Amino acid sequence: MTMTMALRCRCGQVRGQVDTQGVAARAMCYCKDCQAYGHFLGTDVLDPAGGTEVAATLPAAVRFSEGVEHLACMSLSPKGLYRWYAGCCRTPIANTPRNPRMSYAGVVRACLDAPDAELDRAFGPLKARAETASAAAPVPASTASLAWVGVKVSVMLLKARLGGGYKDNPFFKPGSSEPLRSPQVLSLEERQALTP
Repeated sequence: MTMTMALRCRCGQVRGQVDTQGVAARAMCYCKDCQAYGHFLGTDVLDPAGGTEVAATLPAAVRFSEGVEHLACMSLSPKGLYRWYAGCCRTPIANTPRNPRMSYAGVVRACLDAPDAELDRAFGPLKARAETASAAAPVPASTASLAWVGVKVSVMLLKARLGGGYKDNPFFKPGSSEPLRSPQVLSLEERQALTP
């Protein structure tokens, strides 16, 4: 039985679902890139220590039912991740590699329309914290949990690559390596202005 969690931007124009069985893990990332992205959006995406919670899943687990025309894409550099958000209200949606064969989507907590207790039930408690040295305030490191997340995500990517599941990707044009939207690529100066 497929269990889904509602995906929704703040203003409600972008809506969809995430198949909870496709989520490999949850993690909080404190890297400078995620912090710069939060500053780019200008919304309250980051926690007090500068962290962004993501659910690591397959792009195939994400389905948009409304407002796909409002999806926007940016990248912090010419080779950086594609960072997807709702252009209508600047709610972050997900991060994906530039190559759709790398079947990964880091769905950002801000667009998951569920209370924390429901996320805990669906995905397990949040234990993994990445790039804690870049946090804006002291946060506990979680080396063992992070290693386990790495293993789970690697297995997920390998299965999608070998089984062809990577071809089902709502962030790219069907049968193409072209993203659904042309990304806004920041200049070095623009990125530096956003870096804490």
